[in-house]
Amino acid sequence: MLTRRRFLQASSLFALAPTVPLFVARTAQAAAADKDRRILVVVELNGGNDALNTVIPYTDPIYEKLRPKLKIAKKELLSLSTSVGLHPSLKPLDKLWQAGHLVVLPGVGYPNPNRSHFESMAVWQTARMDPEEQNGYGWLGRALDPQAGLAYLLGSAVPTALRGRRSTTVALNRVDEVLLADPASAKQAIGAESADDLLAFVRRQSVDANAASDKLAHLAGGNDSSQYPATALAERLKLAARLIRSNLGARVFYTVQSGYDTHAVQAFAHGNLLEELAGAIAAFFNDLAQAKLADRVLLLTFSEFGRTIKENGSAGTDHGTAGAVFLAGPGVRGGIATPLPSLTDLAAGEPKMTTDFRGVYASVLEDWLGLPAKEVLAGTFDHPPLFQA
Repeated sequence: MLTRRRFLQASSLFALAPTVPLFVARTAQAAAADKDRRILVVVELNGGNDALNTVIPYTDPIYEKLRPKLKIAKKELLSLSTSVGLHPSLKPLDKLWQAGHLVVLPGVGYPNPNRSHFESMAVWQTARMDPEEQNGYGWLGRALDPQAGLAYLLGSAVPTALRGRRSTTVALNRVDEVLLADPASAKQAIGAESADDLLAFVRRQSVDANAASDKLAHLAGGNDSSQYPATALAERLKLAARLIRSNLGARVFYTVQSGYDTHAVQAFAHGNLLEELAGAIAAFFNDLAQAKLADRVLLLTFSEFGRTIKENGSAGTDHGTAGAVFLAGPGVRGGIATPLPSLTDLAAGEPKMTTDFRGVYASVLEDWLGLPAKEVLAGTFDHPPLFQA
């Protein structure tokens, strides 16, 4: 029988246990036997990244005609081939490219593209075309559900992509958010083993929570020899690297870089955004390589759409359709994996997609994470070989 006294005892223990590490610890226990499992890190480029000035067909004469003010000269580009280059601000990715650790996928989109930020992002995050199916679970949440898996959001607002029925998402900005303010008091309150089932259960959960908090406290206070740029995105990927080193059982990490809605005076803002992105990714993989963990990690970038191929009258671009996706990590088959969209064969004035994003998701789920994709994506989609055998 649950008496008031036993209930209060249990409640006091719960109050002293850090709630977030409680979830972390439970998942870590379940994943202990699979500590070498692969990990996915997603960076959402929010606002609609200008794909044409990210992956640039510099030998196509149409490019310069479409972009009289925004065009980027061939001599400035990071060359990928005799006809394709990356925006010069992505120079920090050159080391990954030269090592074969970067995959560039231009022309990624979906049929009948929508140019609304909200509606297009809902498509990408749920992998569902029907608006009535976009108010529930996301593609990553559904993928993690069978194992009640754990994901981390490095940020505040949990995106739809991570919502699942049984999976858990922990939103985190700093390690100290899940540390105990008074660890000694919390441990003392746990007390000895109890024959009472309720108190025994709460005690076990509290012990797990304290163990997880101790592990994170070690990371928070440790010496970090890795070098990251002084940017917000770099700080979030630095936190992701720390959590990966902690081996708490998470399969997915997710963060957002905002600001890509460049309707006016695009050149400066877009260059700064790509520089922040590339610098953070390069530092992240340098950090993981030092920790001998890079082989386990794949990083995916995406945006809800590209931008118009023709610049507007404000030296910017408007909402477009197909975009560019990047995959990075030692496990990828480096190169340009999908065809560039044509700048002359257009639909409603914009390039046609060359690759369905659900095919990219299918490859990431099945070939990288080892998770079934058909039910998650509500179908089977062809995809190019993106990973090492």
